[in-house]
Amino acid sequence: MPAMPAPALPYAGLLLRPFADADADAFTAAVVESVVSVSPWMPWCVSDYSAADALEWFAACRAGQAAGTACEYGIFCERSGDFLGGAGLNDIRAQHRFCNLGYWVRQSRQRQGVATCCVQALSAHAFGALGLQRVEIVVAVGNTASMAVATKCGARDERIARNRLCIGDTAVDAHVFALIPADA
Repeated sequence: MPAMPAPALPYAGLLLRPFADADADAFTAAVVESVVSVSPWMPWCVSDYSAADALEWFAACRAGQAAGTACEYGIFCERSGDFLGGAGLNDIRAQHRFCNLGYWVRQSRQRQGVATCCVQALSAHAFGALGLQRVEIVVAVGNTASMAVATKCGARDERIARNRLCIGDTAVDAHVFALIPADA
C-alpha cells in the first residue's frame, strides 16, 4: 500500500505543508536571501541555488514520504501565504520509533519564533499521528541559534557526539538534543 501524503499542519499562525512544484521560485528566493545565516550550517544553501535545485529537493521529499522515511514541509505564513523556510521529520526509524527533526528559516524571518513553532508542531505530529517515542534534533557545535530553539522547546542536550554531522566535506561534532512524549 502506498504511503499517505503528509498532512498539512496548521500551527500558531503557520502552515506546514508538503512542497508543491509551484513553490520552487519562493523557495529559491528564500535560500538565496539566507546564505549568510544558513550556509555555515547547511552547505546546500548557496548563492547560485536555482529553481531546478528546489524541484530536485521537492522530488526527494516526495520520495522520502513515499518510503515512509521522511515528512518534509515548507513553512508558510497561514494568513499571507509567504514562504518562511523548511522543516521536517527525517531519518524516520519505525522499528525503534524515533526520527530526526530539522529546520531552517529564511533570514528575514529569523528570531520571530518560526523555528520554535515548527519544532512544537512537528514533535506533536511525530508523537501523535506517527506514534514515535523519540525526536532528535542534531545541531552542530557553534550553531547557537538552533541550539536555542531546541532548548526553548524543552529538548534535552544529551551529549556532544564526535563527527556526528558533515558540513560540506568536513565532519563536525554536534549536540544531540532529544524530545520524548513526556517533554511535549
